[in-house]
Amino acid sequence: MFDIGQRIIVLCIAVVLDVFLGDPHGLWHPVIGIGQLISYLDKASKRRTFLSGVFLAVIVLGVSVSVPLVILIVAYMAHPIAGIVVESFFCYQLLAMRSLYDESMKVYHALAKKDVEGARHAVSMIVGRDTEALDDVGITKAAVETVAENTSDGVIAPLLFMFLFGAVGGFFYKAINTMDSMIGYKNDRYRQLGTAAARLDDVANFIPARVSAWMMLLAGAILRLDVKNAWKIYRRDHSKHDSPNSAHTEAVCAGALRVALAGDAYYFGKKKEKPTIGDALRPVEYEDIKRANYLMIAASMLTFFIGICCLFFLWII
Repeated sequence: MFDIGQRIIVLCIAVVLDVFLGDPHGLWHPVIGIGQLISYLDKASKRRTFLSGVFLAVIVLGVSVSVPLVILIVAYMAHPIAGIVVESFFCYQLLAMRSLYDESMKVYHALAKKDVEGARHAVSMIVGRDTEALDDVGITKAAVETVAENTSDGVIAPLLFMFLFGAVGGFFYKAINTMDSMIGYKNDRYRQLGTAAARLDDVANFIPARVSAWMMLLAGAILRLDVKNAWKIYRRDHSKHDSPNSAHTEAVCAGALRVALAGDAYYFGKKKEKPTIGDALRPVEYEDIKRANYLMIAASMLTFFIGICCLFFLWII
């Protein structure tokens, strides 16, 4: 089923669809299905132990990979064009560049209109922290941090897995990432059950997070942002997060924009103390949401073009 030429076509179609259409609203999304399976297994887990979490992860990964694999095998056996169409659609659904831009820019437009309540609602749709008490600066920082972090999780990481393993690789990554976002918490409910999911996410994102940071540095140079400061902050602050991966892109973004991000935040009514990433060389402003998006798009497209060039080189040799 694997053919380099077909994979180039598939990924080009997928990225074009994502750029121009964004999230396919009104259509059932496979990540929703993965989330529903995780939720069902979470509720069904009587013994919330580490071993139960391992079984949960194995089941979720098995279903998330085997279902699209079977569909793709059938499609490619029917006709190569049918396989390309189905796999392109799968890959398109697994990318979030346009939807990340659209959702974060809703926050930007609300702040531009000085509609703080509207901005709080918009940012609550894309972040996990409590947003009820955030002022305009807090809202802006939350949106910028989400764009920076999801440059890897939502775009570059799935792209890398799809370059290597096609749509099946993308589903494998998304299953891990969705598990971590749903049960990978260090609270009483998930401290044991979610450990396997959290560790899998750490492993799966180890290389993508670092590739994403380097792509953002390169994108920052193209966009004429402060790359020297971005490199300084990246080297200093890339490990300032509970996760070994999450602060990499956030540190580059903070340095490139010359602002301070992160810091303490509230989750489910409880304050979580977090270190600041970056230096406050200037105040955060809502225009930084737009700048962060430009950085995200440029880094994502650089990754795509470099990946396609690598596949094309392998195809012609």
